[in-house]
Amino acid sequence: MRSFRSPFRSGNPLALLLIVIAVLYLLFHTLNPEVARFGLDRNAGPKPITARGDLADDEKNTIAVFREASPSVVYITTIELQRNLFSLNVYELPKGTGSGFIWDKEGRIVTNFHVIADAGRIEVTLADHSTWKAALVGAAPDRDLAVLRISAPADKLRPIMVGESEDLLVGQKVFAIGNPFGLDQTLTTGVVSALGREIKSVTNRTIRNVIQTDAAINPGNSGGPLLDSAGRLIGVNTMIYSPSGTSSGVGFAVPVHEVNRVVPQIIRHGKMFRPGLGISIAPENVIRELNLKGILILNVASGSSAEKAGLRGTKQVWGGLILGDIIFGINGVRITDYNELRDEVEKYKVGDAVTLTLLRDNHQIDVDVILDAI
Repeated sequence: MRSFRSPFRSGNPLALLLIVIAVLYLLFHTLNPEVARFGLDRNAGPKPITARGDLADDEKNTIAVFREASPSVVYITTIELQRNLFSLNVYELPKGTGSGFIWDKEGRIVTNFHVIADAGRIEVTLADHSTWKAALVGAAPDRDLAVLRISAPADKLRPIMVGESEDLLVGQKVFAIGNPFGLDQTLTTGVVSALGREIKSVTNRTIRNVIQTDAAINPGNSGGPLLDSAGRLIGVNTMIYSPSGTSSGVGFAVPVHEVNRVVPQIIRHGKMFRPGLGISIAPENVIRELNLKGILILNVASGSSAEKAGLRGTKQVWGGLILGDIIFGINGVRITDYNELRDEVEKYKVGDAVTLTLLRDNHQIDVDVILDAI
């Protein structure tokens, strides 16, 4: 039977050398585990920086727009007041957030009505992160616009530059600045995706000629400015179309020509004075049930221009109704529902005369009416 001879006893120098190397290798890598990692280089240093050259013109424009406009954008926080039923103590609870922009050096702030609706208290945070209590000057819920006022000194206030929206073109570059998800001073870019859109206000009234954009608009952007490439206000970001509630590339803004018409009225009167006829009309379901082609007048306000012009309201008599005048045209423009009537009337000013085309006793007549302030 053959016996095993240890290499240590045989004195084989090669075997001894291999064993020593193996032991040293294991000890070295056990005491220095980082060395065992593949690809390590103890002499590694920073890579040299490659010069990028000048910024592209498009990038320069974006940067310039943000630097010019962002000091005009504010962060709005609404607070709800609640009373404990047992202790009767009043508690303040955060209600929502939104955006807005500085309108003038007197501290007036423009935002969406739905941002501040039903708020117990409103706070406005400027771009320098100073926070101010805000008072409501007035609102136009049908246009989803509101004006606030803060007592900040004039040197802290940079009013936004006002542009125009009636000459906008689809494809034109736009910028949105706001506070999505509470992340203040956030800039997003896009283009004018479409013009002449219609959306519903919080009062369920139609807002027409709305700007559609693919600039990302998320919760918290409402009330912030939509800007053109010159940094001018062209719209107020109002809502998004999204099943998830976050940006899906379809956002809407109230056009600045409407903003610039409504805001001065709110500042002067606390509300928007609209031209009107001084009448009340039948609900749409009643008009449909009666199969009428136009707008049925229910009542004519006493002392109104409509009364002076001889417009007739609907009368209830024994056994039925005597229908009033049915409006189906204004200055030659066909009218089929209340929104069309309102939009056509609001093309004019209080005191203007319009010609109504009516159906009265199955006869078509024209009646001139002076528009009242309502």
